[in-house]
Amino acid sequence: MTTPPPRPLRSPGPAARPALHPRNRHQGHYDFARLVQAWPTLSTHLVTTPRGDTSIDFGDPMAVRALNRAILRCDYRIQHWDLPDGALCPPIPGRADYLHGVADLLAGSAGDAIPRGAAVRVLDVGVGASCIYPLLGHAEYGWHFVGSDIQPTSLQVAAAIVTANGLDRAITLRRQPHRSDIFRGVLLPDERFDATVCNPPFHASADEARGVHQRKRRQLAGRRPAQAGPVVAASATNFGGHAHELWCAGGEAEFLRRMVRDSVEVQAQVLWFTSLVARAEHLSGLRRQLRLAGAVDVREVAMAQGSKQSRFVAWTFLDADRRAAWRSGAR
Repeated sequence: MTTPPPRPLRSPGPAARPALHPRNRHQGHYDFARLVQAWPTLSTHLVTTPRGDTSIDFGDPMAVRALNRAILRCDYRIQHWDLPDGALCPPIPGRADYLHGVADLLAGSAGDAIPRGAAVRVLDVGVGASCIYPLLGHAEYGWHFVGSDIQPTSLQVAAAIVTANGLDRAITLRRQPHRSDIFRGVLLPDERFDATVCNPPFHASADEARGVHQRKRRQLAGRRPAQAGPVVAASATNFGGHAHELWCAGGEAEFLRRMVRDSVEVQAQVLWFTSLVARAEHLSGLRRQLRLAGAVDVREVAMAQGSKQSRFVAWTFLDADRRAAWRSGAR
């Protein structure tokens, strides 16, 4: 099967509705028969919608975790994966879409050929207990990852997943010792990364995160299981999350501000910095800050995140010549 070419990196017009990336394995509805074969426990969570489709109850955390286990086994060769109760359980199609977009971004600096293999190094800022980006990125492209997090418990759970799947050589985990820092304290001197990825906490306080979570659960309780749909139609807020995964002082905007600030300090060590941006109203301020910081290229890439439109923003401080020379190791 031929690999589809990289998707153009551009911002769609106001009326455009992004679809899943053409390389995303999760187009359309899931084959639940195949998923149940990989993880039989999933069968206990299946429901039938009024249209006669098979789905799960996305308001049930156990059902979502069982679905993820089945997907990871079927499509990504991840045999062992589990999370503590209440931990952020990521919607895999959206997480995979982000990585495919990053692969296209890297291809633009590599003669339009998507870089694969261990020579490609990616830093996952806020790797979380699920370790989802390193798992997917290594399975799809063979990339090597460093995952950072401020929470020792999350790192312990992620480390158990990495070890159980024999991925210790491909995935390294590091603790970020300072809550106010993003890259400082994690990157080693002269260490280089082809890209960074991040799913920032988007609430500004624990109360705000709790309130949104409670409202969402009330909405789900009023309509399940009749309107349960495929995972690509489920909101990202259906997937739980501990407080540190969902909020930080100042919310998403402040987190992104700190990320840009820290990226200036390590600008020569990273080819492309990237981050998901959940709220479109934060884009104008982010563009302005990146311009003032001296970023020479900034991209906004629209993505399909269920019924919500999402995007990631990428920036680099390296001009076109330095980006072209990156793979050779030249600075």
